[in-house]
Amino acid sequence: MQVKLNRQTLALGDEQAQTPILWWLREDRGLTGTRYGCGQGVCGACTVHLDGQAVRSCITPCGAADKRELTTIEGLARGNVLHPVQQAWLELAVAQCGYCQSGQIMGAAALLASTPNPSDEQIDAAMAGHLCRCGTYERVRAAIHRAAQIARTGGAR
Repeated sequence: MQVKLNRQTLALGDEQAQTPILWWLREDRGLTGTRYGCGQGVCGACTVHLDGQAVRSCITPCGAADKRELTTIEGLARGNVLHPVQQAWLELAVAQCGYCQSGQIMGAAALLASTPNPSDEQIDAAMAGHLCRCGTYERVRAAIHRAAQIARTGGAR
């Protein structure tokens, strides 16, 4: 198997085919920005992009990433240029405890890739599977609108 992880092509042993992507990222690659939340694909803390689509890495086996592009929170920025969602998160101080934020950011980035100017209803629908115990939902929605604005005006990436 072969996977393109954060723009770097890597070989992946066949013995990893059934290992959840989350554990391969955290244990084998040292990419701990992707969080373990519920372990059942329900909370969204483990969200990564597989070919640009948001997926729950705790329930997605490595075999599903064969010959595909996998992006984690560590690979979302391009060098020193933050993704518009990351920039908006910082500007609006969205994070409280921060545990769920990498999954929230990855979910928001996937939403904006498919829906560049989402309505509140579209944001709520897309982010419904991202749980935040701190209740930052209003700030998340505001940050997604701000990220859309940043992307439209050419700020960040």
